[in-house]
Amino acid sequence: MDKHDLSDRLFWIAREDEILQGKTTDVYFLYTQQVLKHAGRNPRVAIEVFARSLPVPDNWGVVLGIYEVAKLLEGRKGVNVKAMDEGEIFQVSPTVYEPVLQVEADYADIATLENPILGFLCSASGIASRAARMRLAAGDRVLFSFGTRRAHPALAPMIERAIYIAGFDAVSNVLAAQLMNIEPIGTMPHALILAFGSQQEAWKAFDDAMPERVRRIILVDTLYDEKAESMMALEQFGSRLYGVRLDTPSSRRGNRRRIVEEVRWELSIRGGKHVKVFVSGGLDEQEIAELRDIVDGFGVGTSVSAAPPVDFSFKVVEVDGRAVAKRGDMAGRKQVYRMGYRDVVTLAGSEAAGRLEQEGYRPLLKDLIVDGRMVQGFKGIEELRADLMARLKGLSNAERGVTWLI
Repeated sequence: MDKHDLSDRLFWIAREDEILQGKTTDVYFLYTQQVLKHAGRNPRVAIEVFARSLPVPDNWGVVLGIYEVAKLLEGRKGVNVKAMDEGEIFQVSPTVYEPVLQVEADYADIATLENPILGFLCSASGIASRAARMRLAAGDRVLFSFGTRRAHPALAPMIERAIYIAGFDAVSNVLAAQLMNIEPIGTMPHALILAFGSQQEAWKAFDDAMPERVRRIILVDTLYDEKAESMMALEQFGSRLYGVRLDTPSSRRGNRRRIVEEVRWELSIRGGKHVKVFVSGGLDEQEIAELRDIVDGFGVGTSVSAAPPVDFSFKVVEVDGRAVAKRGDMAGRKQVYRMGYRDVVTLAGSEAAGRLEQEGYRPLLKDLIVDGRMVQGFKGIEELRADLMARLKGLSNAERGVTWLI
């Protein structure tokens, strides 16, 4: 063992038990616990998690990570949690903060859990919010996730789960697909062609080795230009060629739309109208929207797997039954009511809340944990995905906004 090796693990990652024990906290929360214990205090608090802004366009995001927060807090005596549904749309306003999660507990008992609570929510919600925008940009075109190589491998299952729930049609990461009970999707890397030194030899070896259920989508930009290799692939596979993938590097890309149009033309005049064209490499939602009329599918990597996190805050809004807040925040335990996508934030249990319910607004914060016991089950991956797709469909043309009412 090298003297600099870690003594109890191979990789610089936290174990599940260390997260549960609050060991991934910031040290000032340990100081806080020590001070409260020394003073003989452990106030009962209500804490809300909300975002003041988003790292993506518009005022909406997708909240994910509720499941992991629930698993973190389940079984802790005296802890109550209300939350939006996993995969719910939340909105952000410059003047009204819409909580996605509310925790009631004795503060010293949960102070060290702020870091993992925020980490679960910020990372997954950031990825899902970006992926959902790509889903909207792609319309009915196919979306594949190819990006976990750009992220820490320990996070791959979380990343692919968020992307899949947000509407991507398939993911490439094997472990993530296994955990979600779906089939991973992929084509071939440039390394395979380079290993053979010939496109045709590599394609033939792929065809010979792969079962029929693996579609013959051929990578066509390794040694020659995309048009030339696409014609070579069509000549080699004929009607068995399902699609070609263009992974043109940015240094040689030029006008990507023009490249796709040329490939389409050359394939079509040679009897290859059936061949689908897939594009990957450096895509974002703007380019997806610009290409979706001539492309059958997109492989998206870094721009979604490394999406910036949602900057959620974890703020005390009540201490021992008294509404309080630091300056800049809104005191008091709240509820979010929605009709369509018109949201109203008001004090929980207030007369205003009663009026909103009578008018047909529905509450978004629901009991999740009561006295440490989970009181709400979680939906499976496919149901979560279907629910979010329905929400996104209704979001596009809806009147949106967040106001407050006292």
